[in-house]
Amino acid sequence: MKNAIKNLALLAILVLGTTKAVAQDIPNDTYEQKFKLGIGATVGYPFQDPYKLNVGGDVRLQYDLSKQYSLTATTGFNNLFVTGDNNDLGYIPAKLGFKAFVLKDQFYLMGEAGAAFAVTNNHNQTSLLLSPSIGYATKYIDISVRYEYLPDFPTVENNTADKGLGQVALRLAYGFNL
Repeated sequence: MKNAIKNLALLAILVLGTTKAVAQDIPNDTYEQKFKLGIGATVGYPFQDPYKLNVGGDVRLQYDLSKQYSLTATTGFNNLFVTGDNNDLGYIPAKLGFKAFVLKDQFYLMGEAGAAFAVTNNHNQTSLLLSPSIGYATKYIDISVRYEYLPDFPTVENNTADKGLGQVALRLAYGFNL
């Protein structure tokens, strides 16, 4: 986990250094930096047992640094469904991220990192949460696909207890300027 944190810090320094270098080359004519708020629904497919489906909702605050680059803060609630009674794992994600529009100010790449706090059915784990995504956004609609990795959540492999959950998720959101 220490290596993951070091790698994330190095990546953040590289991204911020690249952003500053690019920002110096782009004239700051009339772009107004602003906040946006997005409210989304997510459905995901977990790759490890015993989880069958992930359904959730989120709220994302976005601060546009420029027309191409934004900072994000995301939270919400997700529920990982498990067969049986009272086995589901619900968690609250808390993520910070960086979004870069790469094509016609609509297609973007985004990376988020943070923590996932388990809150249901006597689950009390907290896990690191890493989440790269690719998406398409218009003035009001945001559609994205992301991969999430939660290395500290319990899983089952070959009928033995294990840790490390990976999943792919589709997010549909409505966004607006604040």
